[in-house]
Parts: sequence; C-alpha cells; structure tokens
Amino acid sequence: MYYRDEVISYLQANKILALKLDHALTGVGKAVSNQIETIGAGATRALYYTSCFTDEYQDVCKKQKTEDIRFRNGVIYLLRHNNVAYDMFKLYFEEIFKDKTTEQLERIKQMLMAVNIHIAASSLTNVGFALATASFVAAGMNLNLEISALAGRRAGQAVGIIGIYGIVQKAADSAYRLHITYPAYYSALYIQELEMMYFLIEPVFERAKALTAQWASDDEIADIITRMVR
Repeated sequence: MYYRDEVISYLQANKILALKLDHALTGVGKAVSNQIETIGAGATRALYYTSCFTDEYQDVCKKQKTEDIRFRNGVIYLLRHNNVAYDMFKLYFEEIFKDKTTEQLERIKQMLMAVNIHIAASSLTNVGFALATASFVAAGMNLNLEISALAGRRAGQAVGIIGIYGIVQKAADSAYRLHITYPAYYSALYIQELEMMYFLIEPVFERAKALTAQWASDDEIADIITRMVR
C-alpha cells in the first residue's frame, strides 16, 4: 500500500488511531476514514500534477494551478475576515430571496416562527431578510478552520504536502459539485473568490438539502432553513 508507513505515522501523530477496537466503531473510526480519504485525494492530486510534464494534458495542469491559486485566495479571505461562513450564507440567502415579494418573505418568516425560529430582520426587504437569516444560521455553526491541522502539520513533511493536496482536491470537488447543481450560487461565490471555501459548509447544505432552494416553494425554503439550524 502506497504511503502505508507515512499514513500510520500521520494518524498516530495526530492522535487519530484508536487504541481499542470499540473506539474504531464510533467517531474515531469516522475520523480515521476521513483522514485516509483526505490523504488519498491528495495523492491523486499529486499524481495529476505529473500531467504538467506532458503536452497532451496541459489543460489538466492549468486547471489545477488555477484551483490552487483560488484556494490560496480563499484561505487569505478566511484569515482576513471574521466569519467566512456568514459571508457564504449571506450570498446564498441573497440569491434565494432576491425575487421574493414582501408577502412571500412574511410567509416564510411566519412559518419559521411557528417552529420557534425567530429571524430578527429589521425590515422585510430581500437584502435585510437575507442578512438576518445568514446571521442566524451562521451563529449555530462551529467550523474548524485550522487548515494547517487538517493538513497534518505535525506529521512528516511529505505527508503534510499530500494532506494539503487532499484538502485542495476536496475543495475543488466540492466547488465542482456546486457548479453543476447550483450555478447561480457558485457564480456568487466565485466573484468573491470563495467557491473553494464552499467545502467548509457543504455538509450543512447536504443535510438541509439546501441546493434545492432554487426550485423550492416558500414552504420548502422555510423547511430548508429549519434543517440548517437544527
């Protein structure tokens, strides 16, 4: 198995390997699986970079270099701003509320209040309601944004590089899925150089089935917001 010793060393250094079998059957097992998946994705991405040495696959090489640059820019944005999750949610809710009438926003607000979700919007304008909803959803999130830790900083340098490649590959895959399923939201993130940070909130979107909002009724949008915060 490629990188077998390095993978084991990485998992041990980051205290992920379970000492008992029963641990491996709970959250620790999931953590091990996630880290192995990340390293595997990184190894794949590193392999793709060999295309840079061939004329036939320069498009692949160029695409990955662009993704790397945009990932770097996304991390810079993350470090410079207080709440990148809020910023991404704001763009999402601006997109789904932009064509809503005041009556529709009021209906969504009332449906949320019925399940004890109170969006403190100062006014029921599209932008005002989007900002208030984004604040409410982001307030309930607990994102781990320590990219260096995710990349295996304490493990060997080679594994650290593979780990970084793995995170970038996951971010690229996540951005691609968003591009296919919700192009308008992807474009809004892309303009702000945030599409490569979408992977940080993608689990919330998947759980809430939030990308269906582009076709959803007012009732369904209220349901999506409810699932996001619970």
